[in-house]
Amino acid sequence: MNIDNQDIRHPLHSFRYCPRCGTASFAVKNEKAKQCSACGFVYYFNSSAAVVALIENEKGELLVARRAHEPAKGTLDLPGGFIDMHETAEEAVCREVLEETGLTVTSTGYLFSLPNIYLYSGFEVHTVDLFFRCKVNDISTIGAHDDVEELLFLAPGEINPAAFGLASIRKGIEKILQIVI
Repeated sequence: MNIDNQDIRHPLHSFRYCPRCGTASFAVKNEKAKQCSACGFVYYFNSSAAVVALIENEKGELLVARRAHEPAKGTLDLPGGFIDMHETAEEAVCREVLEETGLTVTSTGYLFSLPNIYLYSGFEVHTVDLFFRCKVNDISTIGAHDDVEELLFLAPGEINPAAFGLASIRKGIEKILQIVI
């Protein structure tokens, strides 16, 4: 990647001031970092962590959500979201499932991860999405909450990866259909 080319925006292009000393002498160091020429601080642009939940009912159908907000409003998704500060991935997937579905996760099992770029309020957030198989005991409390418009269970044969609006979720669904379900 040629970071000197004006046509290519550096991932940190909107960060103009050094987060350590506040000066405007915060410039591209390389394709992953910016450095302050005043205090020497180097900020590396790393992925944010997010979680994705795979929840099956007793019929082997997968719980999917319809997104209520942008990005990809109206498309299918899986329950999940960003990991909060001081939270483990397992805690985050349990919290996100509860917030979005009302369901309480009783156990989690890590499956795989995929990189993603999530457009949030016009800002590209680079993420690594951690996929977990989650078990829940009681689905009677299920309901669409938070940023979910609708929840539904789909049999593997009814799942169309193209209906999922976020690239990493779509790739994850393709992988799931091959190896998990």
